[in-house]
Amino acid sequence: MAESTAEWYRRAAGELAPHSALHGAWAAALADDAEVLQIVDALPPAQRHPSLLFAVADLLGASTEATSYSELRAWLLEHAGRLAAAAHGRRTQTNEVGRSAPLAAALARLDGPIVLLELGAAAGLCLALDRWTIAFDGDDGATSTLGAGEPVVRCRVPGPGPLPTRLPRILDRRGVDLAPLDPLDPGDARWLEALTPVDRPDRRERLAAALAAVAVDPVPVVAGDVAELIAEPERMRAIAPEVPVGARLVVVSLGTLVYLHRDVRARFLDAVRAIGAHAITLEGTNALPEVSERAAGRDSAHPTGHLLALDGEPLAHVTPHGDRLAWLR
Repeated sequence: MAESTAEWYRRAAGELAPHSALHGAWAAALADDAEVLQIVDALPPAQRHPSLLFAVADLLGASTEATSYSELRAWLLEHAGRLAAAAHGRRTQTNEVGRSAPLAAALARLDGPIVLLELGAAAGLCLALDRWTIAFDGDDGATSTLGAGEPVVRCRVPGPGPLPTRLPRILDRRGVDLAPLDPLDPGDARWLEALTPVDRPDRRERLAAALAAVAVDPVPVVAGDVAELIAEPERMRAIAPEVPVGARLVVVSLGTLVYLHRDVRARFLDAVRAIGAHAITLEGTNALPEVSERAAGRDSAHPTGHLLALDGEPLAHVTPHGDRLAWLR
């Protein structure tokens, strides 16, 4: 039996709270609010997602009027029609720059040169990971710093295991998304900001710095359906940048596959192998059957609900936004 919207928001409250106390509190209160749930249930299923709902409300100015749930509630009741119109066609496209840290940790296992193709790339910000500073902080006080410039992305690495010390040379990069975002477009930049909780100014500042870092040379993101590319791997290969002799293609998914049907997700790794590419995934522990099976019985210093994997081999538990990475033992 499919979970109700109330159950969805109740579950989301626990998932959101560690990363945004405000969104966690809003989701918990909304789950018990029958009147507001009617507004949410009037939206198409894809637009009922808690993070998407709060982002659309922020886009329309709710965050300047609402900090408590009672204020958000009043705003939603007053602006239900505007909310529905603005949510139409929107998707969760949180281009979380913090995920560039676990991406870097996985890439450190590969020899270069490489070419990157990210599925569900939004504005392609994580593909520009070599244009800013990524710092890995160990429990013993040691720090390994990759790159230079702003933003500075920090990632805690608790427990045993090496800190990443290098990135392979990236020759080219490209993203694919159902609805590509342009980092130079003020409207798209504002949408990315709205997708970042207002009570996390640190993440919003990091996002602004990443947008500035790619402004001179934005990463190209082309329109495409990830499910179709998985079904026809040669189309995935064709949409990727040209891979020079001696280089390897690396296909990346940072929280995208979870939005696809489980049968489609299950074919992802075979599709990438079929075109002779590497695969780096940061997905929920149960999103990819092959990865979850290989991770069974293994633990880490900081278990989470997300696994970083390279070519289907689980490497580490990672927090959803990439601020903590614990190698599997």
